[in-house]
Amino acid sequence: MDEIIRQLPQRAADVAKENKQFFKKLKKKPPKHLDSLMQELHADEFSRTDCLECANCCKTTGPLFTQKDIERIAKHFRMKPSQFIDTYLRIDEENDYVLKEVPCTFLGPDNYCSIYPVRPKACREFPHTDRKKFQQISNLTMKNVAICPAAFNIVEEMKKRLK
Repeated sequence: MDEIIRQLPQRAADVAKENKQFFKKLKKKPPKHLDSLMQELHADEFSRTDCLECANCCKTTGPLFTQKDIERIAKHFRMKPSQFIDTYLRIDEENDYVLKEVPCTFLGPDNYCSIYPVRPKACREFPHTDRKKFQQISNLTMKNVAICPAAFNIVEEMKKRLK
């Protein structure tokens, strides 16, 4: 898995132009069955992929924390939301709450998340490949294929199936 993760940014860069053109077409005229296809591709890929072997998303990027996330996780720690924010979060360039540092503070050496049952919505939904109206998040997907081997594989399979 380490080798796959190491090669992923280059592999994503190699297909970035092709992906950009593909997503541009997809946005203009998404097939009627796109949502069901994405659900199928996502389920197939994650039947083979074990996130605990990778955890590259947790090691290289930080999720967005919504107000609901902050309240839920603070409650889990028996903290006030303001205390949770002061301890773990900062405000980024887009005025969103994000982690102060990466890799994620809550990621253990065994790749397990210490707050998994109450993790942020962004973490629960990552890599967003089973999302409805998938064509609307092409910019996010372009970033995720360079981070998540499963997202990369899903997009490659989607391109094969829709060409």
